[in-house]
Amino acid sequence: MSQGYGPQDPNQPGYGQQPPAQPPYGSQPPPYGTPAPASYGQPAPAYGGDQPGLYMGRPLANWPQRVGAYLIDGLIAGIPAFLAAILFNPDAGEPMSGASAIVVFLLYLVSLGITVYNRWILQGRTGQSWGKQVLNLRLVRMSDGQPIGGGMAFVRDLAHFLDALPCYIGYLWPIWDARRQTFADKIMSTVVLAEGAAPGRPSGSPSNYGGLGA
Repeated sequence: MSQGYGPQDPNQPGYGQQPPAQPPYGSQPPPYGTPAPASYGQPAPAYGGDQPGLYMGRPLANWPQRVGAYLIDGLIAGIPAFLAAILFNPDAGEPMSGASAIVVFLLYLVSLGITVYNRWILQGRTGQSWGKQVLNLRLVRMSDGQPIGGGMAFVRDLAHFLDALPCYIGYLWPIWDARRQTFADKIMSTVVLAEGAAPGRPSGSPSNYGGLGA
């Protein structure tokens, strides 16, 4: 016997419910996790949704912080060479003895070794040279937020040569750049984070500008 169209039992599943709405013919639902489209008339956020001075929601180091870290690295590496220039500076016209020349060479070699370890090995492995440790900064790749490795840290320092070419403008570029990058950073796709600043707020804002080495 076929079922009639009379009143249905209210205890049956689906009683009183409307059928689910069906998408238009030929349309496919968006993949899981796809963000909702921006409202009409509102511009899309720049740099992956970050404000200038932020990267992936993390504050970027400002220009004074970066200069301070670089100066600290340079001062530490330059101590042996400075000692060589003071202690073994011969008088005008007087040749340097063989022993003094060896000591001077070794002191300059120590300065080079400090630079290799601090700027390339240590910074490449951890993202922090000694200067960046003092100011709580960290050099990372933009792709994954991880340290760039010793080899890439060496190549990045070589790329700083381009920062000096046009009247050192590349070194000044982080002052007005939204990502606070030098030309070398843009080539290597790196950024310098200010880990002492409040998350989600650019370094240098009134709430965290109190200490350059914070």
